[in-house]
Amino acid sequence: MNNHPFHLVDKSPWPITGTIGVMTTLTGMVMWFNNSFYMTMIIGNTIIILTMIQWWRDVTRESSFQGIHTFKVMQSMKVGMMMFILSEIMFFVSFFWSFFHSSLAPTMELGMKWPPMGIITFNPINIPMLNTMILLSSGISITWAHNALIMKNYTKMNQAMMITIMLGLYFSLMQLYEYIESPFCISDSVYGSTFFLATGFHGIHVIIGTMFIMVSATRNLNLHFSKNHHVGFEASAWYWHFVDVVWLFLYMSIYWWGG
Repeated sequence: MNNHPFHLVDKSPWPITGTIGVMTTLTGMVMWFNNSFYMTMIIGNTIIILTMIQWWRDVTRESSFQGIHTFKVMQSMKVGMMMFILSEIMFFVSFFWSFFHSSLAPTMELGMKWPPMGIITFNPINIPMLNTMILLSSGISITWAHNALIMKNYTKMNQAMMITIMLGLYFSLMQLYEYIESPFCISDSVYGSTFFLATGFHGIHVIIGTMFIMVSATRNLNLHFSKNHHVGFEASAWYWHFVDVVWLFLYMSIYWWGG
């Protein structure tokens, strides 16, 4: 038995397998872009998915069955999640910095105007506005799920989380449709580069957040959460609200003002 309330993590193979999966995926993407050979990328994605499933399994065991996540551990995990979200904020600040650096004072190469000459932008009232409503609605539903958990109403919590997951998937599908119908590409001047980098990385965060909530919903179905012990769900809710706020800034700056 430990004489302290902190959790010293056991040796785990999943960081190594996760690294192998990411490297294989990166190599596979380069091969796919150059030679249209995508099997290596599929292998890398498979390794990553299997790693995630087994890593989640181990963390779930530690928290729900082994009782390792004490009050001190939960506090440190919350602080860690806050620091992670702060780092993500700075990550997106770099994209906004690049966008406003180019758009506030367009250079001669851009035609001294923004958007640059030849760029046909999206109508912010169409799909971008719909996606904004989708994400705002999902923020409401995940808050509803949290309140239902506090009130120990697990049926309502399950319903609210399913609504959030469906809205997240719907957002991703609409963004995919937007990319397919886009009149410009990532190589079309600095506008295309900043647009697809900022919205693309946000789309990846939406997919990750949706998976995060899926795992929390599965755990809730198995009654792993209680009123006082639900750090995993709370972290997923914080992450989802962060994704919502970033999208609002993306919509107002890139779609509305920048377009």
